[in-house]
Amino acid sequence: MSARSAAGVDRRTFMRYTSAIGVATAITAGLSACGGPGSTGSESGGSGSGTSTIEAGLSYPLSTGFDPMITSGATPYAANMHIFEGLVDLDPATLVARPTLATEMPKKINATTYRATLREGATFHDGSPVTADDVVFSFERVLDPENASLMAQFVPFIDQVKAVGTSTVEFKLKHPFALFPSRISVVRIVPRKIVGADPKAFDAKPVGSGPYRFVSAVREDKIVMEAYDKYNGPHPAKAKKMVWYLMSDPSARVSALKSGRVQAIEDVPYIDVKGFTDKDKVESVQSFGLLFLMFNCKDKRFADKRVRQALHYALDTEKIISTALLGNAEPATGYVPATHPDYREAATVYGHDPAKAKKLLKEAGVDKLSFTLLLTDTGWVKDIAPLIKESWAAAGIDARLDIAQSPAQYAKIDKGDFDALAAPGDPSVFGNDADLLLRWFYYGFWPEKRYGWAGSDAYKKTRSLLDKAASEADADRRKELWGQVTDLVAEEAALYPVLHRKLPTAWRDGTLPGFKPLPTTGLSFIDVGRA
Repeated sequence: MSARSAAGVDRRTFMRYTSAIGVATAITAGLSACGGPGSTGSESGGSGSGTSTIEAGLSYPLSTGFDPMITSGATPYAANMHIFEGLVDLDPATLVARPTLATEMPKKINATTYRATLREGATFHDGSPVTADDVVFSFERVLDPENASLMAQFVPFIDQVKAVGTSTVEFKLKHPFALFPSRISVVRIVPRKIVGADPKAFDAKPVGSGPYRFVSAVREDKIVMEAYDKYNGPHPAKAKKMVWYLMSDPSARVSALKSGRVQAIEDVPYIDVKGFTDKDKVESVQSFGLLFLMFNCKDKRFADKRVRQALHYALDTEKIISTALLGNAEPATGYVPATHPDYREAATVYGHDPAKAKKLLKEAGVDKLSFTLLLTDTGWVKDIAPLIKESWAAAGIDARLDIAQSPAQYAKIDKGDFDALAAPGDPSVFGNDADLLLRWFYYGFWPEKRYGWAGSDAYKKTRSLLDKAASEADADRRKELWGQVTDLVAEEAALYPVLHRKLPTAWRDGTLPGFKPLPTTGLSFIDVGRA
């Protein structure tokens, strides 16, 4: 039985692998594959309980591999929900935690000790048993700073993981953390033998214990998975095979659904939402997914928070939502949307107020503000771009627009070569509690390495409040502390949401029993059949 104390996680490198959720910064070579270990290597069906094929249209290409320790791309992350299991996973539609590889939610032994027992007979896709040692290995590789794991920032409270027998794992925490049972869903369990032998091969040809096994993947073409016939968990595959077509062109996705080539598509263009016939269903689900403004606080033009506030007040967000998004979003009145269980309206709410924007700029000693705004080339962001420029121009602010692919923009930012950024982001795919969502943008890499907020008293206070909330056992007190962070980051506006958008998903009626649209990027066919 192995055990190792987890060192403090160094976040200096993990964002090499990621940008805002949806499009990753890293490009992993060699994703084309002809089947993972234990697969047939063909695209013919397996011997799962399903009887047919689910075909779907995904909006993002394969920009990363599949290793769940570092995967940030929306499409491989969605695939991993079917290929891998955690001890605990989140229901894709509700984001509520539920046991998967564990027989029940982790059991609290004392304030800093939890235990989890593995499902009897669980196996990886190569046929080998899932053991407690595999679980320990999976957590230790995430916690090892040398691995620069994207997930490490979400579990910094874990001190030690050890196997207790072949099927039980014990966790020792550095301090009490009330959200522990659900938070460990961020760590997917991988086979030690396969990953240890060749991590790069595993990244390209993933092997998990989930209901579907990986068959092949071709960048900008498709991902193929098939039912794993030895799966004995709570969510067996209900289809024999899945083919996910990677369609970055929105019109191609819509045409594929209307023609019957696929049964479901994500990221329906807002302009097409009302154009589906009765045989196709479309639904827009409110998400955390946001458009945020981020400023280079090391730039003297944005060092004064009144300048940052002015740029928010100058935005006509209601016009942006009605014109570019056809009403499929809500203005940000807090860090999380009003539908979120941890919502609190911020003390500072940025309504459209050009006069106040001009007043704040004058108070900050700014006569003429001119800068370059970086934007990602995501379709709906490009639609918003001219409206941002128009709003600011009405307040006497000159913004030059620089629109490019996400990796290119974040490369500039990570060199410190930027003024401001407008981009999408959605860490809720990893978890939906306020601690995780706040830490994503306000603790560690983003404020320290991206927008230059680390030296401020406000950042130090934010870290302190989040750490205090993390060890707080009382749920109401914890929510109050998160509320204080919300007020602080809203007032500072170093990085803050403009809006939270709705995610339109469409599917062919009657073809996918059990299908539900998600409040996050991607599609899920867990517990979904094919009629």
